[in-house]
Amino acid sequence: MKFSLFVHMERLDESQSHKGLYDEFVALCEIADKGGMHAIWTGEHHGMDFTIAPNPFVTIADLARRTSRARLGTGTVIAPFWHPIKLAGEAAMTDIICDGRLDIGIARGAYSFEYERLLPGLDAWAAGQRMRELIPAVKGIWKGDYAHDGEFYKFPSTTSAPKPLQLPNPPIWVAARDPNSHEFAVANGCNVQVTPLWQGDDEVEALMGRFNDACAKHPTIERPKIMLLRHTYVGSSDADIAQAAHELSLYYNYFFAWFKNEKPVTQGLIERIPEAEINSNAMLSDAVMRTNNVVGSPQSVVSRLKTYEAMGYDEYSFWIDTGMSFERKKASLQRFIAEVMPAFAE
Repeated sequence: MKFSLFVHMERLDESQSHKGLYDEFVALCEIADKGGMHAIWTGEHHGMDFTIAPNPFVTIADLARRTSRARLGTGTVIAPFWHPIKLAGEAAMTDIICDGRLDIGIARGAYSFEYERLLPGLDAWAAGQRMRELIPAVKGIWKGDYAHDGEFYKFPSTTSAPKPLQLPNPPIWVAARDPNSHEFAVANGCNVQVTPLWQGDDEVEALMGRFNDACAKHPTIERPKIMLLRHTYVGSSDADIAQAAHELSLYYNYFFAWFKNEKPVTQGLIERIPEAEINSNAMLSDAVMRTNNVVGSPQSVVSRLKTYEAMGYDEYSFWIDTGMSFERKKASLQRFIAEVMPAFAE
């Protein structure tokens, strides 16, 4: 099982500048690259200081000059916000810039906050339909002399300029949860990204089950890869681990506040959630965060990840976005590289 870093700039208040957050983001990516992680993933979001990532290709182009070994992936671009010709060209240019290290993760998107600003009236189902039309079209444009007459996109014969360095194209990953998404990914020769979010390992098993079922329905297609994304913290003491569990509880309370899209947003920051409200949310309690997410000592993290490897996951992505301080993120990542990854060395 390979390991990667999943990371964005993110803040809950105005205590840090965007430039300072970017410098810290880059530092974490450099640690991951030098530490031998297989890949670095960063995504796309708009108008949200909670997850600052307006164009992952711009960010990856910068990381291409600051890293030397890790693959660089979009985790993920939001399909309905892209035209196939634009996505094909920008991705291909980025693949050239990073010397063929690009992976492309694609999702339908999750936040109605973004939908109502970039494509008013869009919902998750329609976004998923756009993704299903977009991916085959992008592959066709990379191949060249491809015309399209679909429900959402119509254009005459077009070839990507430039074409990607990787042939026939950079690996494509589809963010999948329901069985139909798994089946679409496998049928179209795409790898799969999954995350149980705050849920426990029963969901991790269920996600792998859906993937296996999809593979079984397409026996003539080479089995793609599957990556598991989980919030992770490797602690130095019980008190340190307990603090991380509380920070994750805070993070997920804000995640759901953004997801529900009910609280007011000012200057890109959502209204603060009272501590009492956070402490009373049993679904996202500190105890649940510690049990469900991969939070613990190096030894306990190794044990947990061994179960994921045994399930058949090809890649485990260390989701480091938590709202905790840079120093705490850095220390956890360094412990992961030094004390967890060696247990999986081939």
